[in-house]
Amino acid sequence: MLAIRLPEEIETRLDALAKATGRTKTYYAKEAILTHLEDLEDAYLAEEAYLRFKASGEEAIPLEEVERRLGLEN
Repeated sequence: MLAIRLPEEIETRLDALAKATGRTKTYYAKEAILTHLEDLEDAYLAEEAYLRFKASGEEAIPLEEVERRLGLEN
């Protein structure tokens, strides 16, 4: 269970959206959180992968070189 206090402006917008669509404020709050949570998870995982790569000391391979090695040149 999560209880949050929203600024009045956001509460008003959320209420208007819920009334206009016949859905609950909880539905839209959950959808917004899930969407943003996925973005945050992706960003966190990408940052962690980058830091591991950087710490490994490996060199990056330019995209053009990867394409050449895989026979994907244009």
